[in-house]
Amino acid sequence: MSEFSKTALYEGWPNLPPLVQKAVQLSLDMGFISSCTPYHGELLAVLARGREGGVIGETGTGCGVGLAWMIAAVSPATRLVSVERDRERAAACRALFAGIPNVTLLEGDWRAIEAHAPFDLLVLDGGGGGKGAGKAAADPARLLTPGGSIVLDDMHPPLRYWPEESGRELDAHGHAVVEGRAYWLNRPDVFASEVRVHPQVSTLIATLKASKPGG
Repeated sequence: MSEFSKTALYEGWPNLPPLVQKAVQLSLDMGFISSCTPYHGELLAVLARGREGGVIGETGTGCGVGLAWMIAAVSPATRLVSVERDRERAAACRALFAGIPNVTLLEGDWRAIEAHAPFDLLVLDGGGGGKGAGKAAADPARLLTPGGSIVLDDMHPPLRYWPEESGRELDAHGHAVVEGRAYWLNRPDVFASEVRVHPQVSTLIATLKASKPGG
């Protein structure tokens, strides 16, 4: 059975920003099927707009679809940094976003993003989300400004008796997510919530709490 293509969801999607259209076409040309869904992309645009003038980070550029949604939503006063571990995709995205001075494209492991912290908004789409047993999770205190937010997509809406049944959580590829949701929703240093962007897809948003005076 062929793997489900999230990129294919963009076919016929109305009113796409021109830069998003270009990123989707790049994804199709490169056979990249794991672009962020248009449902999540529209949410990213809203969240990015709320961080106008700040610094936005992203792990897992892919072919640039999610990044394009955010670039299209903000002015050049907002700085965006994204990292992609695949050399070919990283090079293609550098070409795609060439001439946009407020965008920095990195090639390497997701931790390369740390050198550009702190972020007002950090989208963990290619590492750092802690989805799955043994996978490292980003440290909000190190990577975010006070009040900054981490965003994780590709979550199924919670099961009826979460967290007792959270071990059954699956990501968009059908792989088990053992601790991803619980890790973020139960952290005491963030305010975390879940936004349903589609009847079968949700996004987690975790906002770093500001330190108490003298604490």
